[in-house]
Amino acid sequence: MSENKTKPTEVSVEEFIRNSDPKKIDDSFELVKIMEKLSGEKAKMWGPSIIGFGNYHYKYESGREGDMCKVGFSPRKSAFSLYVLHCEPESKNSLVSQLGKIKMGKGCIYFKKLDDLNVDILEKLIENSLTETKKRYG
Repeated sequence: MSENKTKPTEVSVEEFIRNSDPKKIDDSFELVKIMEKLSGEKAKMWGPSIIGFGNYHYKYESGREGDMCKVGFSPRKSAFSLYVLHCEPESKNSLVSQLGKIKMGKGCIYFKKLDDLNVDILEKLIENSLTETKKRYG
């Protein structure tokens, strides 16, 4: 079984952000503030490019298991990648549908800048993700 490559590192979150796309620095620090407040966890680098908060241990029916951050984001060149679990975009009334100007990926939400999002909805989405992750994984 292959090992999960996305693990916590000792790289400085602040240094990583300051060396990222200059247009994403302010939004990145704002996202850190929001996620630290909601998760109660300090930001930590996961792998080379994910800023994560907290952690949980998962185990799939296939036997694959590992650890991952509860919520996180990455200020990638083309867009921010937001990593929250348990998003249900199918319903028109879902939080995801109210979030703002986004694109959905298989395991994340993409957006260009924080101003494109409804921050109140973003916070509710993060809170729901944290609550559901705690229920499922302890």
